[in-house]
Amino acid sequence: MEMPVFSEEEATLMDYVNVLLKRKWLIIIPTFFCVVLAAVISFLLPKKWEVDAMIVPSKFLIQTEQGQFEEVLISEPQQIVSQINQNAYGNKIAVELGLDIRKFPKLKAEHIRDTKLVRVYTREKDVKKAQQVLNSLFNDLKKDLDTKIKVEIAGLDTQAESKKNTIKTKEIEIKNKKNTIDLRKIQIQDKKNEIKTKQNRINDKENEIKTKDNAIKLKNNEIKSKNLNIESEEIEKTRVEEEIKTLNNKLTISEEREEAITLEMKDVKDRINRIEEEQKKVLNKESKKNALAILLYSNEIQNNLRYYNTLDEKLTNERITQENINLDIEDKKKEIKLIDNQIEQIKTQISDIETEINNIDTQIDDIHTQIDDIKTQIDDINNEIGKINNEIDTVNNEIAIKHTEISNLENEITLIEERKGRIDYAQIVKEPTVSIFPVFPNKKLLIIIAIILGLFIFTTITLIYDYIERQKRS
Repeated sequence: MEMPVFSEEEATLMDYVNVLLKRKWLIIIPTFFCVVLAAVISFLLPKKWEVDAMIVPSKFLIQTEQGQFEEVLISEPQQIVSQINQNAYGNKIAVELGLDIRKFPKLKAEHIRDTKLVRVYTREKDVKKAQQVLNSLFNDLKKDLDTKIKVEIAGLDTQAESKKNTIKTKEIEIKNKKNTIDLRKIQIQDKKNEIKTKQNRINDKENEIKTKDNAIKLKNNEIKSKNLNIESEEIEKTRVEEEIKTLNNKLTISEEREEAITLEMKDVKDRINRIEEEQKKVLNKESKKNALAILLYSNEIQNNLRYYNTLDEKLTNERITQENINLDIEDKKKEIKLIDNQIEQIKTQISDIETEINNIDTQIDDIHTQIDDIKTQIDDINNEIGKINNEIDTVNNEIAIKHTEISNLENEITLIEERKGRIDYAQIVKEPTVSIFPVFPNKKLLIIIAIILGLFIFTTITLIYDYIERQKRS
C-alpha cells in the first residue's frame, strides 16, 4: 500500500493524523521504554522525608484608644521567615549539633496566611537529624525573642512605679479639698433651717387652699348635677315635641278622612236625588211594569240613605277624634312650657353657684399671692445656698478630676500588670513532624513527565521522519 503523497501547502490536520496512525508504534514503543526507565530511576533514587514544625512568636496585649485589646508581636512572622530562609541560624545550629556545615540540611520557612504562625520545614534522608535541627532552631529563636520580652517587662515596671508616686500626691490634695467642703456644708445647714420655717408657713397656706378647692369641687359637682337635670328636662321636652308631631300627623290624617267622607256623602246625596227624580217620572205612568220599577227605586233609595247615615256617623267620629287630638296637643304645649320654666329655674341656680365659686377663687388667688411672697423669700435663701453649692461643686469637680486622674493612673497600672500577665513567650505549636510518605522522589510525577515528554518528542521525530521521506520521494 502506497503512502499518501501531498505537498506542504496541501497538508491538513487529517493528513498529520493519518501519518501518526500509520507510524504509531514508532511513538508508543519508545515512550513505553521511557516510562519504564523513569520508574526504575524513581525506585533507585534515595528517599527523602519532609519534617515540619509550627512556631508562634512572642507576643503581648495592648489596649488601643478605643478601649480594645490588640496583640502585638515582638517580631513579625515575615521577619522571622526572612531570617530562616537566609540561613541566619544555619552555622550556629551546625556548631551546636556538631554537624558538617556542607551537609547541613536546607531550612525553609513560610508565614501561614491570616495567622501569626510560622511554618519551618526541611527535607532530609535522616529524619532524626532533621528533627534535632528544627528543635535547635526553635530554641535559638526563643532565646532571641524572649530577650526582647524581658526588656519590655523592665520598662513596664518603671512606668508602674512612677504612676504610684503620682497617685500618693493627688490623694493628699483630695484631703485638703474635702476639709473645705465640710465648712461650706455647715453654712448650708443654717440656711436650710431658715427655709424649713418659711416652708411650714407655705404648707399652712396650701392646706387652706386645699379646703377651698374642696369647696369648689363640691360646688362644681352641684353644677354637674344641675346640668344633668337640665339634660333630663331637655330630653323630656324633646319627647313631648315628638309626641306633638305625632298628634299633628294624626290630625292631618283625620282631616283628610273628613274631607273624603264629606265628598262621599255629597256623591250619595246627589245619587239619591237622581233616583227620586226617576221615581217621580215612573209614578206619572200607570202600569204593572211601573209598579215594579217604583219598588226597585224605593229599595235603592233606602240603601243609599243607610249608607249616607253610616258616612255621617264616620264624619262625626272623625270630628270628635280631631277635637281630642287638638286637646292633647294643647296639653303637650303646656307641658313644654312647664319644662322650659323648670330649666330656667335650674340655670338661675347654676348661675348663683358659679358666683359663689368665683368668690372662692378670688380668696384662693389672695392666698396664692401670699405664698408667692414667701416663696420669693425662700428663693433668695436658695440662691445663697446655690452659690455655696456652686463653690462646693467646684471643689467636688476638682476632687472628681483628681479621683479620675487617680483612677486612670490605677487603670494604667492595672493595664501594665495585665500586659505583664498577658505576655506570651515564643511557643512551638506543632512539634517537628515527619511526613507520612517520602516527598522525594515523586514516582507518579516522574512517570507522568516521562509519558508527556516521550509522546511529544517521538511524535515530533515521527513527523520529521515522514517529512524527510516525502522529500526524498518528491
